[in-house]
Amino acid sequence: QVQLVQSGGGSVQAGGSLKLSCTVSGTYNSYCMAWFRLAPEKEREGVAVIGSYGRTNYADSVKGRFTISRDNGKNTLYLEMNGLKPEDTAMYYCATKRVAAWFAPHCSTRLDYDYWGQGTQVTVSS
Repeated sequence: QVQLVQSGGGSVQAGGSLKLSCTVSGTYNSYCMAWFRLAPEKEREGVAVIGSYGRTNYADSVKGRFTISRDNGKNTLYLEMNGLKPEDTAMYYCATKRVAAWFAPHCSTRLDYDYWGQGTQVTVSS
């Protein structure tokens, strides 16, 4: 059973920074891991994704401001958020999906992810 436990988040003023963590238990060799966010009255947005080979991809709305990374030794996924804007306010979720090794370089937030974290709120005030 794969479990994802999130930490981090909180409230910050515009221009500030936050770092989200997602610790994964029960991992596998080939995977996609991603961060999503859900804001009131908006559709879920895929924020960033990383595959087991380290290839990353970002939504245009966060490119250049957010960085996704993982620490394999700690089985932890991170999302470092800089230059935060009020429109970044949302509940953030991490997710993971087991994939075949050949697919790992093609990870995308458009996949159907199997396991999800509990969510953590990020609030950015102007």
